[in-house]
Amino acid sequence: MAEQDVVNPSALALPRRERARAWLRDFLPARMAVDARERWRVVAGAALGLLFTALLSHWLTQNIAGVPWLIAPLGASAVLVFGVPASPMAQPWAVAGGNAVSALVGIACVQAFGVEPWVAASAVGLAIGAMFLLRCLHPPGGASALLVVLTGVHELQFALAPVLLGSALLVTAGIAYNNATKRRYPHGQRVAAPVAGKAPQPGFAEADLDAVLARYNQVLDLSRDDLQSLLAQTEIEAYRRRLGEVRCADIMSRDVATVSFGTSLQDAWALLRERRIKALPVVDRVSRVVGIVTLSDFLRSADLDWHQGWAQRLRAFISPSHTTHSDKPEAVGQIMVRQVRVASADRPISELVPLFADTGHHHIPIIDADKRLVGIITQSDLVAALCKTG
Repeated sequence: MAEQDVVNPSALALPRRERARAWLRDFLPARMAVDARERWRVVAGAALGLLFTALLSHWLTQNIAGVPWLIAPLGASAVLVFGVPASPMAQPWAVAGGNAVSALVGIACVQAFGVEPWVAASAVGLAIGAMFLLRCLHPPGGASALLVVLTGVHELQFALAPVLLGSALLVTAGIAYNNATKRRYPHGQRVAAPVAGKAPQPGFAEADLDAVLARYNQVLDLSRDDLQSLLAQTEIEAYRRRLGEVRCADIMSRDVATVSFGTSLQDAWALLRERRIKALPVVDRVSRVVGIVTLSDFLRSADLDWHQGWAQRLRAFISPSHTTHSDKPEAVGQIMVRQVRVASADRPISELVPLFADTGHHHIPIIDADKRLVGIITQSDLVAALCKTG
């Protein structure tokens, strides 16, 4: 009879205990990644917002008999409006629409079925469905529907005042306070246009993010543009960590081919061909960068957008005219790009990643403390550095 391995029962129990510990740890609150200043901003905003709402609502409804000037769900709404103003559930339509629609659902349930435990549960469920349908999902809305059933309210006026009125006043306070404290509100789910050098774009397409969100198929308490921005910033932070203290001077090419403002187009083109490069920094007499000329500048200036006869047109474009007056460019300075993005030699190369990724740069001249050209970094140099540190 073949020998069989003896299994230690404790070896099987260990993973179960670990899973049990992990499950119990899920009940512990996570550490909040906000400083004391942000916490006080939220506290003050919620208090001031509710004070504004209560005082104005009380003043507007004081002559209307039987109308309360504030409802409890607005306290929960204040947490969202002032605590997480970027949340889709805290936006103006979610607050006003979610509370008012839920109150209407609760009133309809009371009018149809009276006040019963099953009516309260049904009202909350139907209110959530209505908020999904109307794109105004707001957690305190469920409380609004439940409040209506528990108090037996059956007048439609209740949905207007105090529910809709209080919600609108709270949103108004939220708009004023959040923007005064530099928090964008309303915080629509828009995709901001990229700004050169300022808004690093992630290494994934928007369609990739949309596909993942579709598979996730759960409500996120975070706007899509914030999620994309956080992922992009995380990616840049990962580059910084991987690249560490590597500076531009450590990876730049020091043997830089350059031209001057008056270099002929023919000589510049020959230098590009000879060195098999795509760009030439244009420098003055003291090696300071005054421009850059690339293959694209030649093709654009020679009007070579269509291929037929392009070789003859290019030859004619770069050839000297040998006349005192010419309508076509003769020197590099006439076709170069004057606004050149440069970087200092001691700059961390991690800061160049968004420049290459977002702005279409393929080469960045490197300058010293005196602003003189000392090297150049290409996309190939940056990729090689990433591979070495990866």
